[in-house]
Amino acid sequence: MISINNLTVSFGGFTLFDNVNFHINENDKIGLVGKNGAGKTTILKIVAGIIAPSGGAVQQPSEITIGYLPQEMEYSKKSTVIEETLKAFSHIKTIEERIAKINKDICERTDFESDSYHDLIVKFNELNDKLNLYGTINPQALSERILKGLGFSRSDLDRERATLSLGWNMRIELAKILLRKPDILLLDEPTNHLDIESIRWLESYLQGFRGALVLISHDRRFLDSVTNRTVEIMLGKINDYKVPYTKYTQLRRERLEQQKAAYDNQQKLIEKTEDFIERFRYKATKSNQVQSRIKQLDKLDRIEVEEEDKAKLYLKFPPAPRSGNVALKSIDVKMSFGEKCIFDKANITIERGEKIALLGKNGEGKTTFMRLITGELTPVSGRIELGHNVSLGYYAQNQEDLLNKEDTVFETLDNAATGDVRTKLRDILGSFLFRGEDIDKKVAVLSGGEKSRLAMAKLMLKPYNLLALDEPTNHMDIRSKDILKQALLKYDGTLVIVSHDRDFLDGLVNKIYEFKDGAVREHLGTFEEFLSRKNIESLDELELEKSALKAAPEAKKQENVVPVDQNLKREQEREQKRKEAKIEKCEKRIEELESKIASAEKELAGVTDAVKILSLVEGYEKLKKELNSEMEEWEKLHNNQ
Repeated sequence: MISINNLTVSFGGFTLFDNVNFHINENDKIGLVGKNGAGKTTILKIVAGIIAPSGGAVQQPSEITIGYLPQEMEYSKKSTVIEETLKAFSHIKTIEERIAKINKDICERTDFESDSYHDLIVKFNELNDKLNLYGTINPQALSERILKGLGFSRSDLDRERATLSLGWNMRIELAKILLRKPDILLLDEPTNHLDIESIRWLESYLQGFRGALVLISHDRRFLDSVTNRTVEIMLGKINDYKVPYTKYTQLRRERLEQQKAAYDNQQKLIEKTEDFIERFRYKATKSNQVQSRIKQLDKLDRIEVEEEDKAKLYLKFPPAPRSGNVALKSIDVKMSFGEKCIFDKANITIERGEKIALLGKNGEGKTTFMRLITGELTPVSGRIELGHNVSLGYYAQNQEDLLNKEDTVFETLDNAATGDVRTKLRDILGSFLFRGEDIDKKVAVLSGGEKSRLAMAKLMLKPYNLLALDEPTNHMDIRSKDILKQALLKYDGTLVIVSHDRDFLDGLVNKIYEFKDGAVREHLGTFEEFLSRKNIESLDELELEKSALKAAPEAKKQENVVPVDQNLKREQEREQKRKEAKIEKCEKRIEELESKIASAEKELAGVTDAVKILSLVEGYEKLKKELNSEMEEWEKLHNNQ
């Protein structure tokens, strides 16, 4: 469907991609992975036609439709939620206007036998057919259904966009894209501003989406649930795996191990062969053998071990100055916006050294409470007190609004730094992977992940003893998230964190405040103990409790629904079983081949005879080719399910 050929992208002498090739097929669900700054967003923008590559081409059918959701966007704030969402159906109005224009042309013309008149009639009929197809659609009902899935209540539909946060406005843009039903969806970190309930709804929607999908996400579970192919970007090159994320990590590790083993064995062969040539080069009795070995080396397909990007974030928070025993206390705090009460009688006590999580659905007041802590907002009633000698470091969720886009990376830190730390700014930036010319980049050109790292680097400029972090892992790649978690575990100050990432919270916090239904409830103990007491297995279920209860009566109604055509259903089930049998057979063959390849590698590692090594390497390469063929067959079977 879309073919990316010999793609090259360069910025001011730096090459981001060099002759990259890959294809997006009709039913592909691709997870685009790689470190922050590797070029994932750039790929999406090129496919969407927003930017042009330095070299190469993107080939796609002219009639294809693309829906692109960027990380950051500009949007009109003058419409209501439902008014803006209904703009997704503007193409219907465009069709009606084109039909009216063609109809007028037909009425005015008299050249009934001409080719152009005939073409006009054909186009008129095509547009009418398309309009009739849309005639069964109820735009209002469809819009409300999608908005509800993304977390909006009926009372939100008439709200002005100007009153909504960036995250809620992003959901409106996502709703518009889904309602247009494009041939291909390009989604750049769509879950960053969603709560778990909305993430689960989006998962379900994308699983049933019939077009192609290219997705950037740092959520392991979301990638595994939605994708069937993983495209890795590393050091300007592409590695394509026909499996979801978790399986990709296993295959990638195994492939690199196999590659290293094959490389080591080939080097042994080359060394032995070169030694033989050197020893007998000038012996007439061995000249034929020497020439034969030289030809063998010339024909040998040299194995190269792929270069890995081993650069990683280095994070260590400065030692926290000692504060009083109570770092923060809220007493009967009430917060509301207009008539809407967010929470009331919030009593929270955070002691020195505690690591606290604020949990709850979006809109329940977690970020509002963070802004109360920092003094950005003032409570309607009650009070919030910081403890003795508390210095507060705050990481806001909307970093793109807080960083000056005209400053460079270096200037961002330089403007905030004071005292001796100014002499260490380059070292601090280096530990956050801003090196060389990176420090002269404007904030405006940074990726979402790079902005997150830069904002986190600002927290290193001063030794804070209370860190308030609001969704710090948004935009962070998976490796960086793990490093941040380890740094926070070692941090000796007090931590208050908002996050929907269970993997990140596991083992990190020792007390939880749950924001729910206008109240704040304290839960002592670890995150795992909190889940156990709630008698649930995951944070997903916590956030889905309420919606599940509401859905129960509707589910009861569905129990008595009978399929219209039982015969068709049975035939579909039989066909599905046949496909599953083929997939199972293919998977067994893949296991056999992987086992044989592993055995061949062990045998190669123990062989010293040069002739036997050549024979084993040849067999090893045949097994690898057969494995690749089986993997392709497995992919076709899955795509046709």
